[in-house]
Amino acid sequence: MLTVWGRKTSSNVQALMWGIGELGLPYERHDAGHRYGGLDTPAFRAMNPNGTVPVLRDGEGEPLWETGAILRYLAGRYGPPSFWPPEGPARAEVDKWAEWSKLNVAMNFTAPIFWRVVRMASAGRDHAAVARAVENLTRFLDIAEARLSRTAFLASDDLTVADIQFAHVLFRYFDIAIERPKHPAIRRYFDALSARPAFREHVMVSYDELRCPD
Repeated sequence: MLTVWGRKTSSNVQALMWGIGELGLPYERHDAGHRYGGLDTPAFRAMNPNGTVPVLRDGEGEPLWETGAILRYLAGRYGPPSFWPPEGPARAEVDKWAEWSKLNVAMNFTAPIFWRVVRMASAGRDHAAVARAVENLTRFLDIAEARLSRTAFLASDDLTVADIQFAHVLFRYFDIAIERPKHPAIRRYFDALSARPAFREHVMVSYDELRCPD
């Protein structure tokens, strides 16, 4: 049994839980972080000295932290070769896109855009900064657009760890009130993912608890 610590409204927790859902693994999840607290307790810091979520324990194994590392662990232990290929060029291709997604898409969306739009009061919102951040993110989404115009998923024609790292932010990207350039291939990809039960359950989650009241 997998045990996960982390609130369901954390984008990193959503990525992990989507991966767990796609792999069909049994789990229990404990809310932690944001309004739920619990990250500064000695027990939690003993698992993750960084005080961040998610944290995962597989049975009685050592606690694991850092979303990408956890996903690779689960994929390697429980996933099919299509999701996380054996070592070699195919795995490197998936890992390349997974790392690219984390560094260039997720990190350029969550804090610069999502936090400014959702987690700041409208009176103090820097609309020019949001616009600049969207422009910066668009440079990377253009790369994904070109890629998804040729393949069904980001790294291949199968769902892989790379898609988990890339697409877990797309629900919020398409849902928040921003001006977005048209990316028809990414939109088709998102619409297809939206039909997957694990994506709907773990990613298409209300983020109302994160909104800053005006």
